Amino acid sequence: MSREQRGPNEKLGTVLALAGISNAGLARRVNDLGAQRGLTLRYDKTSVARWVSKGMVPQGAAPHLIAAAIGQKLGRPVPLHEIGLADADPAPEVGLAFPRDVGEAVRSATDLYRLDLAGRRAGGGGIWQSLAGSFAVSAYATPTSRWLITPADPSVEREAPRPGAGTAGAAAAEHPRVGHSDVAKLREAAEDARRWDSKYGGGDWRSSMVPECLRVDAAPLLLGSYSDEVGRALFGATAELTRLAGWMAFDTGQQEAAQRYYIQALRLARAAADVPLGGYVLASMSLQATYRGFADEGVDLAQAALERNRGLATARTMSFFRLVEARAHAKAGDGLAAGGALKSAEGWLERSRAGDADPTWLGFYSYDRFCADAAECYRDLKAPHEVRRFTEQALSRPTEEFVRSHGLRLVVSAVAELESGNLDAACAAGTLAVEVAGRISSARTTEYVRDLLHRLEPYGDEPRVVELRERARPLLVSPA
Repeated sequence: MSREQRGPNEKLGTVLALAGISNAGLARRVNDLGAQRGLTLRYDKTSVARWVSKGMVPQGAAPHLIAAAIGQKLGRPVPLHEIGLADADPAPEVGLAFPRDVGEAVRSATDLYRLDLAGRRAGGGGIWQSLAGSFAVSAYATPTSRWLITPADPSVEREAPRPGAGTAGAAAAEHPRVGHSDVAKLREAAEDARRWDSKYGGGDWRSSMVPECLRVDAAPLLLGSYSDEVGRALFGATAELTRLAGWMAFDTGQQEAAQRYYIQALRLARAAADVPLGGYVLASMSLQATYRGFADEGVDLAQAALERNRGLATARTMSFFRLVEARAHAKAGDGLAAGGALKSAEGWLERSRAGDADPTWLGFYSYDRFCADAAECYRDLKAPHEVRRFTEQALSRPTEEFVRSHGLRLVVSAVAELESGNLDAACAAGTLAVEVAGRISSARTTEYVRDLLHRLEPYGDEPRVVELRERARPLLVSPA
């Protein structure tokens, strides 16, 4: 359905010409983005012509998909007002700002938390479905540069507005005096969420409670009263939870939601004056950018994390940042740079000691994880011998604690065996990976399996491949 504007939409026509997208091309892109979110759209060049020449405004998610499609071609976010569709159902550019002022930063974060609730109440994916495909790596440029220039705010002390007459009880409940015990509860929630995410994937219902925790628990605290000391701790705990929400969104394929959570997590880490945590958020951004095909930007983000943490972060933390940099170099096809980053990451890890003051959020990182990511680097560099060597070490001690990681490692192992000419071993590892993927809710793991099956297509008539494909079928047709 559409509704009519007054006269032609000259803004949309101008931006389409600037982007070099034909009417048929835009229709195809919008339909494809809709399909990624389970929407069946049948727009064609005539539909686009009506949007431009008659000012027709498509309903539902379509305006946001149009903006996303054009933004992908231009390589930057495209707001609705730029294409003359600002009167469409609103999906604010919430979560993309990195305010300089702490008060504005609180407002930006809490607006994002509330938007997530509104989205889920709407059903069918809500606001995140409307924003489908709107990830733009360029949105990370301003947050990264501002964090590098000023990684800590001078003060975050806050006194909430005093209640008016007759509203003291309600206002006190809405704007509490925050103490260390409140912060401890948020940190405990983050630790629980990390465990569930590793074991069951970002789509597990327990993991999905993180956005609810941000809205119900963290947001009122951010809007409350606190000293500078308590405020720093509060911002740090909320930054951890916000980064986790982003990571879980990333794991379930909600790239646009993940990007907004990551930006707000970085801003909150700056308010916490926690430079290593800010580096961890940047490393998460780097992994997302690399996964989405922006390897050069992934290198920049990882190096930003490293640059500010020299002399501050522990050896194990620096090792992880270098490992993330290696992943980006490998995806970019730079074997020399990837090898150098891996060697540095291993060196930092060897220098780490049990008594180091490592942050709790780094508890997942061990030599097994280093080997797993090194294997993925060499997979991208098409060096199957090295993939096999590191994967064998990564799989040497499988645990029930990191189920998703174990499934990803099995897929990488299968790819290495296939590229080495060992079809039996590849199918055996692939079968185990499918079994693991079926126990968790992770779009990323499913995508890894899908990639393996694509690589096996030349052997499609082999009974072992046919059997593997049949085993994977329920996984591939189920919603991520």
